[in-house]
Amino acid sequence: MASVSWVELVQQNAQEYGELVAGIDPSLSEIPSFFETDGSDWIGQFVDFVLDTIEGKVGFVKFQSAYFEACGLAGLGALSLAMKRAKAAGIGVILDAKRGDIGATASAYARAYLTPASEGGSGDFEADCLTVNPMMGPDTLEPYVECAKRYGKGLFVLCRTSNPGAGWLQDRIAGNRSIADHVAELISATGQRDETGLNPIGAVIGATVPHEGRRLRMLMPHTVILAPGLGAQGGDENSIGALRGQQLGDLLVPVSRGLTSVAERTISPQDYRDLLLGRIEKFKAIVSRPGPQAQAL
Repeated sequence: MASVSWVELVQQNAQEYGELVAGIDPSLSEIPSFFETDGSDWIGQFVDFVLDTIEGKVGFVKFQSAYFEACGLAGLGALSLAMKRAKAAGIGVILDAKRGDIGATASAYARAYLTPASEGGSGDFEADCLTVNPMMGPDTLEPYVECAKRYGKGLFVLCRTSNPGAGWLQDRIAGNRSIADHVAELISATGQRDETGLNPIGAVIGATVPHEGRRLRMLMPHTVILAPGLGAQGGDENSIGALRGQQLGDLLVPVSRGLTSVAERTISPQDYRDLLLGRIEKFKAIVSRPGPQAQAL
């Protein structure tokens, strides 16, 4: 097991830096053009720039694997280096890969992303926490849950997502309960709370669905929820509040393109750094947990 487990890292970093997660989704058309000036390694330069800026200010980072995979070997190399660098800096690393498959294939994914090199993993893409898709059934989660328990890792299981078409399946009724409710009950029953009081098996619930989110939170009182959708997708302070539990760290809020994308690509490196720092402070203020008196109201 890791010397510091995922839930311990969540509570430590949430206490020091807050519950904002910096999302890194490298897309060349949405970042400043100065990253293109020094050859083909724009993705590595971009990720290093963002990590340089957020280190000591944000406690969590979420890498969306698809953007790195789309850049081929250069992207995968940049992802591996960035994950190792962030982990070494004490930043909680979430790999947003949404893996989900059966049997030996699920076990291979778990070995790739959750198993330390000392225990047989490659170590190239070892995350603190991984997003997974449960839609092929509970058995597909078993290899990930086993690794999470054995090595002190975390999972975020898709439950009620923020995309516009999510309700087509996740809001369907089966046995007088929605599919999302069934998944929430599965998450709550899977794993167990550790000494921090949090379950390392977490849930992805969009900040765009506060009514569903409040109901799902009641089904998962000790679950860490990852709540995408703040900003452009419609999530705000009220919808985030609907997802809060009673413990620090039980709600993590990622912001990706809202943090790093630019409309004017000719922005200078210094101005871009200042822009990122300003956005970090703005989103941290939105995500900040209300004080005891406000929570009691």
